[in-house]
Amino acid sequence: MKIAQKIEKQINKIKDGTTFKYQQLSIEPKEYSAATKAIERLIEKGIIKRVSTGVFYKPKQTIFGELKPKEEELLKSYLFQNNKRIAYITGVYLYNRMGLTTQVPRTIKIASRDKRITVSVGNIKGNPVKSYVDVTDKNFYLLEILDALKDYKKIPDLDKNSGIKIISNQLKNLNTKEIKQIIDCALSYPPRVRAFLGALLEQIDISIELQPLKKSLNPLSEYNYGISEKTLPTITNWNMK
Repeated sequence: MKIAQKIEKQINKIKDGTTFKYQQLSIEPKEYSAATKAIERLIEKGIIKRVSTGVFYKPKQTIFGELKPKEEELLKSYLFQNNKRIAYITGVYLYNRMGLTTQVPRTIKIASRDKRITVSVGNIKGNPVKSYVDVTDKNFYLLEILDALKDYKKIPDLDKNSGIKIISNQLKNLNTKEIKQIIDCALSYPPRVRAFLGALLEQIDISIELQPLKKSLNPLSEYNYGISEKTLPTITNWNMK
């Protein structure tokens, strides 16, 4: 089978509206020159579009015309390396998606442990921030919750009562293994995050083992979040106010 046919066959299997790289096309090193020319021909035909160097997408056709991939899809190639997740979206963009704010930022923050990821794709700008632990597919959604607790006082237009309910509901959906995992991750976060997580988990289920969080905190330290005891009754057990 010719390289062009091989590539087109694989691209036909890719879902419309999703991004992909050369690496996802199972191209041998010796085939790259021919593959590049084949990709360029497909771009000229409008079958695929270029997002950035080495990153492409299949446009999705609707009755309203062609749709570009969503921001998170366009950023996907930056969040993975060799098919392994190394980063996740955080900051106000994440908190908007979580329902904690209505504001949409001009610049998206991308958190990774060891790699500084800067993005400029069309109107999308992304700046790097350092994650507190290594990012994987098994923990990134837990780190999103912890980031929301870390930035709680800085989230624009946040209704604190609603915010507690939103984050509590996310924690309630975690299983026992995930609860243990988020506690382990929280130990690498600032003390105020550990206290906040402890108060929320204690409110959800008093049987959860919270000693690792308790022991990690200075009993003389206080954490001012501006949350009332009526909103979160367990705050006094964690020196929060």
